Amino acid sequence: MAGRKHLPIQLTLDDARKPTGHGGWRPGAGRKRKSRRGVTHDARPVLKARYPVLVTMRIAANVPNLRRRKLVHIVRAAIAESHKDFFRIIEFSVQGNHIHVIVEATDAGALSRGMGGLETRIAKRLNTHLGRSGDVFADRYHERILTNPRQVRNALRYVLLNARHHMADNGAFLGETWFDPCSSAAWFKGWRTGIPLDEAWKRELAAMPPPTRAPTQWLLTVGWRHYGLIALDEEMR
Repeated sequence: MAGRKHLPIQLTLDDARKPTGHGGWRPGAGRKRKSRRGVTHDARPVLKARYPVLVTMRIAANVPNLRRRKLVHIVRAAIAESHKDFFRIIEFSVQGNHIHVIVEATDAGALSRGMGGLETRIAKRLNTHLGRSGDVFADRYHERILTNPRQVRNALRYVLLNARHHMADNGAFLGETWFDPCSSAAWFKGWRTGIPLDEAWKRELAAMPPPTRAPTQWLLTVGWRHYGLIALDEEMR
C-alpha cells in the first residue's frame, strides 16, 4: 500500500555480515592487517628428538651491532646457562644483527621452552648492559629442522663460516687459519685440521670452558661426517 512505512528489522550478527552485492561488508574487504612480526605465527612443525634444528634469531633495528667483545660475552654466557635436560645448544655464531644456533630438543614444546629461556636471558642482559628497554629481538625465531646428514653438514658450515663468508664478500683477507671468535668455532670438534693456536686470542678462546654442549644425536655426532670434515677456509657454495 502506497505511503506505508516499513518497520525496521532487527538483524542478527550473521545477517549483518552477509554480502549483498550493494556495498557494505564482504569477505576480504577493508584495510589489510599488517603483522608486526616478520615470522608468521603459524603452528610450529612437528619435531622429533633425533633431528637437530637450525635456529635464527633476528635482532631489533635499534640494537647495536652484536659483534663487540662485551656483547658476544653476554650472548655466550646466556647460552652457557640455557641448557636443559630437554634442550641443548650445540653450535652458535653471533652476527651483527642476528644469532644462529644449532640445537637439540626432545620435541617442539621443548624447543619452544628452551628458545624462550635463551632469548629472555639474552634480552635482559643486553638491555641492562646497553641501558635500554624494549624488544631486543625483531620477530619470532626462525627454525629449520635438519633431517639428513647433508643438511646437518651444510648447517654446521653455514653457522661456523658465516662471518668468513660475509667478510670475504667485503674484501677482507682472513687467511687459512682464521676462525670466527664470535662463534663456537674454537670448541667445534669437526674441523679437518683442528684449531691452530698461533695467536693469543685463539689460545684465550680455546682455554675457555665451552658454552655449548656436546651433541648426542646421531646426525650431529656421526651422520654428517660421512660427507667429510669441514675446512676452516671452506668456501660457501
